[in-house]
Amino acid sequence: MQREAGLYGAIRVSLPDGEREPYHYDYDRTIILNDWYHKSAYEQATGLSSKPFVWVGEPQSLLIHGRGRFNCSTMDAATCNATNPECAPYTLTVVPGKTYRLRVSSLTALSALSFQIEGHNMTVVEADGHNVVPFVVKNLFLYSGETYSVLVTADQDPSRNYWATSSIVGRNATFTTPPALSVINYYPNHLRRAPPTRPPAGPVWNDVAPRLSQSLAIKAREGYIHAPPAASDRVIVLLNTQNRIDGYMKWAVNNVSFTLPHTPYLIALKHRLLGAFDQTPPPENFDPAHDIYSVAKNPNATTSNGLYRLEFNSTVDIILQNANSLTPNNSETHPWHLHGHDFWVLGYGEGKFDIEKDPKSYNLVNPIMKNTVPVHPYGWTALRFRADNPGAWAFHCHIEAHFYMGMGLVFEEGIDRVGKLPSSIMGCGKTRQFTSP
Repeated sequence: MQREAGLYGAIRVSLPDGEREPYHYDYDRTIILNDWYHKSAYEQATGLSSKPFVWVGEPQSLLIHGRGRFNCSTMDAATCNATNPECAPYTLTVVPGKTYRLRVSSLTALSALSFQIEGHNMTVVEADGHNVVPFVVKNLFLYSGETYSVLVTADQDPSRNYWATSSIVGRNATFTTPPALSVINYYPNHLRRAPPTRPPAGPVWNDVAPRLSQSLAIKAREGYIHAPPAASDRVIVLLNTQNRIDGYMKWAVNNVSFTLPHTPYLIALKHRLLGAFDQTPPPENFDPAHDIYSVAKNPNATTSNGLYRLEFNSTVDIILQNANSLTPNNSETHPWHLHGHDFWVLGYGEGKFDIEKDPKSYNLVNPIMKNTVPVHPYGWTALRFRADNPGAWAFHCHIEAHFYMGMGLVFEEGIDRVGKLPSSIMGCGKTRQFTSP
């Protein structure tokens, strides 16, 4: 939960000298989107770990590049001063007629977002570092951990400024979290000149269709296609569910809620510390009779810190299957993030995954490679990756509270290829024996 404590930022990776992007732009800008809570990560973690369960709730604000909105009338004036110049919206100045590459990142703790610029189209050209077949959107949907590049041309009336907004989708935060506002300042208008219009309303929060449509539209651009293996060596199907364990609220994968051991996996595996974590691997599938559209009749689950052992350089398919939470008629959006790899996104679907029928619809021609991908409500997402990076790698929901509550797992591959581990990483759990007094 370090992002909730303020640890976040963006690293821009440039192309090697002599290489160019397959699209033109005049200026390059970075925009970070995130949500902001008044409670600390420690307070939130305490509530998530308590009986009775205390949910973190919706964020108090959404931020665009560190600036947001909050109703100061609900707080002491000395604590909250909306007239402070530091509270002014983030402003991006543009030159009329020029095209801007906006590198937009979502580093939210919880919220799925829609980002839009009043009166302007955005052309999506890159996702998670890979060039995509360009497509035009009015609203760019982003899930925690995702990054996109969009091209925006300053081609509107230059005599005024325009709103850029970020609003929550996937959760009903209509009455709790106001959309974030920023200003697109057309030079030479004054930076603080407010747009003459009302900010555009975001899309309906529970309309899944346009979000699924964007996911399906993201394909690798010709000339930048990394062809996936034609088949996989292993298929792991992961059911995402909300559960209870001894009265505590948890999230689970295939009815197992993930817990972290005291000893880091990489050290335990390298030094064969077999007692450091559960040696029984988690299940690779779920009960086919599970009704994904209903609250589970038996919400109980187990905990484990076991991991999935992958044969080095093998090809693995992951099917992420969404289901109903413990709230009737509710299935949440989960952005899943894999450490150490990019994966091919082979497809999305609605309803329960059919292992006989649905793989026939996989995109094996030009699938995009990503490191973070959503699984939509009551739907499934299919991924393929090659286990070619020696180590122990987390795969988890990028929503901070959900990972904290057990929605994650670990893959191990090629540990024998990992070199000698530095002494500086020793000291936790059973690794104390490797440190000098």
